Amino acid sequence: MPRTIAASLTVLILASWGRAAASQESASSEPTRRLQLDEPNLLVPSLHAGGLLLGMRLGEAYIWPDPFADPVSSWGEHYEAAFTQPPKWDSDAPPFEWDGDPWYINVVGHGLFGSELYLRARHCRLGVVGSLLFTAAGSTVWEYGVEANGVRPSGFDLWFTPLSGLVVGEARYWAWRASGSVRQKALRSILQALFDPLGELERFAGTPC
Repeated sequence: MPRTIAASLTVLILASWGRAAASQESASSEPTRRLQLDEPNLLVPSLHAGGLLLGMRLGEAYIWPDPFADPVSSWGEHYEAAFTQPPKWDSDAPPFEWDGDPWYINVVGHGLFGSELYLRARHCRLGVVGSLLFTAAGSTVWEYGVEANGVRPSGFDLWFTPLSGLVVGEARYWAWRASGSVRQKALRSILQALFDPLGELERFAGTPC
């Protein structure tokens, strides 16, 4: 009888120890999984930005061939002006037209441009500050690297694009997240495509964020 009791106690102790060890292993592996899920992805927003800049530049050349479709031989002169002269800014111009462009291009166009850069970075877990810095970098590359072979950089666009990207992009991000709680699948898909059309297309194609 004592041997039976001792054997039973041994089995209970070993079983309890096994469950405790399994629970500890599960708890220790959970933070690792969370860290992997939360890891920022810079590649996807960078490729997204590259495609966006290329599409915008080709669109400019088609809509405004002068100066955006000038011969390649003139690019050196344009880049020299971009890096040796200050960005375009005329304080006497009407509001939001300080760089010589119409207000709707500056406000609406660059607002959407900035929000698209910001939103893609935000979805890929760069955070608010990281997404803002990414948008500012994208705006600088556009002004000094992509568009500068046609015109000098815009003093207005350089600060308005990141700022509007933060405001509009963050609003789009939270609207997209809120639409994910809609139970009706078709309506949920429509809303998410409305708030982030390019991102939804890319995720449908297999991007991780």
